Amino acid sequence: MTETRHPPTPSPAERARTIASRNSSGALMPVASGPRVVPELHHVHPSGSVSILLREEHPLLGEDEVAVMLELADPAPVELREPVRGLLWITGWLRPLSEASARAKALRIAETRPDPRLLGLGHGARMCWLTAASMVLADAEGTHSLQPHVFSAASPDPFLAYEAEWLRHLETRHPDVVGQLTRHVPEELRDGRIRPLGLDRFGLRLRVETATGDHDVRLAFSRPVRNPPQLAAELRRLVGCPFLAGLR
Repeated sequence: MTETRHPPTPSPAERARTIASRNSSGALMPVASGPRVVPELHHVHPSGSVSILLREEHPLLGEDEVAVMLELADPAPVELREPVRGLLWITGWLRPLSEASARAKALRIAETRPDPRLLGLGHGARMCWLTAASMVLADAEGTHSLQPHVFSAASPDPFLAYEAEWLRHLETRHPDVVGQLTRHVPEELRDGRIRPLGLDRFGLRLRVETATGDHDVRLAFSRPVRNPPQLAAELRRLVGCPFLAGLR
């Protein structure tokens, strides 16, 4: 029997931490029943619990504690037919914070993520705390259930801060490089439209849009990378070109 080997990827917990750290769109839903609502702001802490800013008149603020689920989407950095790369669901208990606790949480968030929406606290908005009980990650690698302590022990990908800008730059300024990467795509997909989809310390991901559907292809690095010089060296290896100074 032939063993199928898959390219190495970040662990599910690492991928979940990366999605949570992007601070992209989120929707809050009561577990029992009720409409989806987009919070004024959400911030996932390293523990997996979440600070959530809601309008003061929101019905969820009328209860001491309510079971809810927060859905976080991971959007692709370039425009695609299917723009969501992954979803992270955080389920737990939501409760309003006291005025003092809310101010303390807002100050902690502002230290690492200054956001003008925090100024709405006490001026039409109220801070809540979602205590995480469980998490589910769904992405191209599969669906995984996570416990908060596993999530907390993981780290976001080291290229999180500039992945989106780098991939947009790759697509708009270096289509020739994307074309060179086509040689790593399965032959039956090479007539499709190849787009940069994702980057992490283990490799580069491409989305191939064909007439029959979308296909994700992972190009593995020869070793995990931690910084831009290592990334540049691995990209040169994938492209087969000794000079890619424009992609620094």
